[in-house]
Amino acid sequence: MTTTTQTRPDYAAARKAMIDSQLRTSGVNEPFVLERMGAVAREDFVPEASKGTAYMDRAIRLADGGSLPAPLFHGAMLAEARPAAEDKVLVVDGGSGYLTALVEPLVASVKTISPSDALQAKKGDYTLVLVDGAIEHVPANMAKLVAEGGRIVTGLVERGVTRLATGRKSGKALALLPLAEMGVPRMGAFDKPESWSF
Repeated sequence: MTTTTQTRPDYAAARKAMIDSQLRTSGVNEPFVLERMGAVAREDFVPEASKGTAYMDRAIRLADGGSLPAPLFHGAMLAEARPAAEDKVLVVDGGSGYLTALVEPLVASVKTISPSDALQAKKGDYTLVLVDGAIEHVPANMAKLVAEGGRIVTGLVERGVTRLATGRKSGKALALLPLAEMGVPRMGAFDKPESWSF
């Protein structure tokens, strides 16, 4: 009688490889970022069929139509955001919950909302807003969620190119500064309204 043993993927080894071959080689070396990304089991935030590829350098489509961005986006985002113990954080979630799990132990509080909730929001006082995807612009309602002097870190789509971007609220103004180019899944809810041109 022969028995077949199914080999379970070594997710811990995959996490370490992700840190060494994707984050470190791209300049993401902040100890707090590497610690959080080494501690959170990315495979727990993707569909069963995608668990084996959870640590690959690519985005993963989720069952609800959202996406989990590639690991480098989250690493670079955390490094840029530098979440502080006193931060009141808002995560605009792409559908996975992974970004919330990464940032939660680092800050005072975290609230997670969907893109549609962000578009309908009235006002907030979040010192840090993290958007788990690429947007074309920050709609007025979402800008109201950022406290005066607060910051936002997001993906940004410009002419079909996606980049990491950051901004800081000053008065009513909240402009985004594009940073490193990288692949980030687009959040269609934040596309600019089409305008007529002659």
